[in-house]
Amino acid sequence: QVQLVESGGGLVQAGGSLRLSCAASGRTVSDYAMGWFRQAPGKEHEFVAAISWSGGNTVYTDSVKGRFTISRDNAENTVNLQMNSLKPEDTAVYYCGAGLAEFRNWTQYAYWGQGTQVTVSS
Repeated sequence: QVQLVESGGGLVQAGGSLRLSCAASGRTVSDYAMGWFRQAPGKEHEFVAAISWSGGNTVYTDSVKGRFTISRDNAENTVNLQMNSLKPEDTAVYYCGAGLAEFRNWTQYAYWGQGTQVTVSS
């Protein structure tokens, strides 16, 4: 079992930055690939970024490439998402998940946190 807790969300103006963190407990997070997804009101879960268990491979959805950076610290059991140049369309609840690979489909992740709200004002 893995327990995940996201933090770092908040309200920011367009063009600003936020850094989301996902803290894991239970089994070590280094056993898993980690992903970030987001869900805006009335919409499906959307893939944002994922990172392999070693950190050697990262994948991003096109809309965040060049603005968001996913990273992990296996010694600290944390995964981070640095979000720069935020846009109003980035507004959503952001979730981190643990899975067997860097899947783009949220249903393929075994464990999820409770989410953290990110609101970007124009």
